[in-house]
Amino acid sequence: MSRRLRWRRHLGWLWLSVMSFTALMLLITYETRWVHPDINAYFSQSGNLTGQQLATRSRRYLEESLGLLLEEGDSDAARERASFRVELGYSLFDIGLYRNEYACTLPSLARLDELQRRLTRGEALPPPSLSQHLLGPIRCLTDIEMDQLDRRSKVTNEFVEQTRRHQTQVLVGSLLIYLLGLVFWWMHERRRRQAERASRDSLRWMAQALRDPLTGIGNRSALHDDVMDDQGRALGLVLIDIDYFKQYNDALGHPDGDRLLRELVELIDAALGQRARLYRMGGDEFAALLPCESEAILEHACQDLIDAVHRAALPHPGHPGGEWVTLSLGAVHFTASGDGFSGAYAAADQALYHVKANGRDGWRLGSDVSSSA
Repeated sequence: MSRRLRWRRHLGWLWLSVMSFTALMLLITYETRWVHPDINAYFSQSGNLTGQQLATRSRRYLEESLGLLLEEGDSDAARERASFRVELGYSLFDIGLYRNEYACTLPSLARLDELQRRLTRGEALPPPSLSQHLLGPIRCLTDIEMDQLDRRSKVTNEFVEQTRRHQTQVLVGSLLIYLLGLVFWWMHERRRRQAERASRDSLRWMAQALRDPLTGIGNRSALHDDVMDDQGRALGLVLIDIDYFKQYNDALGHPDGDRLLRELVELIDAALGQRARLYRMGGDEFAALLPCESEAILEHACQDLIDAVHRAALPHPGHPGGEWVTLSLGAVHFTASGDGFSGAYAAADQALYHVKANGRDGWRLGSDVSSSA
């Protein structure tokens, strides 16, 4: 997975987490914004008629009538205005809620009835009589008013407390959901990284399966895969064998033999150039695969390798024909294909056999090109 794709996935999950948290916070803000207006709409006593208590308005009418009778009680106009206010106060006072829940309501209504009849007949109303007929109902209405205010405050407090608990639950739930989102994101990242690590391990094991552990170059399977990847290209295949390698190991031991193999890999790589790909076929046998447009290029490559080994003058105490390490090469020029590779490999192997049968330390190109020692 590329770095850009990984960052896009990181940002994608982070964006989802932020958006979920933002949506939850908007929900909380919305509820908070609209709770207080609801409280004002349903529980406020100002700004609308339904919010004002009927007992308050009734009490005010009775107080106004009492004031008129005390100040202008002898005039017919004062009596008429006072009677009108008593009638208004009575109508607001005479409701089922007050009759059923407050014991002072019925006696107060009876006093107001008596007061209204006396006002209608034009009877005299001395101050003691007015106090008896109006102060009792006014006191009753005041008690009702205070009780209603207490009830209203209690209901409002309960509503606010419920709202506060609800908001707390929403906030806690939102935080839990957000934390769960982070946990899920972390779990996803953990699984993704585990999958990436497993993929890298698999690729590493696959690469190791195509490498020779001693020299670090490719093996026989890697050679076949590389040829298949170069379908249709002109290539040169060189099979390389170390002359009398068994005698080298017998004389110096296997650790020195392993060291010689690594030194020769470096030497072959330098002699054939960076374009060549090297492979260990097993034991002391190697192969080189290089782009090659003509047989003449392949011939030069083989001769350069033989010359480079001669110049290196690597000691070989077990060599029956000399003092230095030598190589035998069999090469072939071919066009990469599935069927062509097996034939090319057989031709190179046959050429190598001819070199070894004719004294080693040389190269041969295919089966129809003269060898050069």
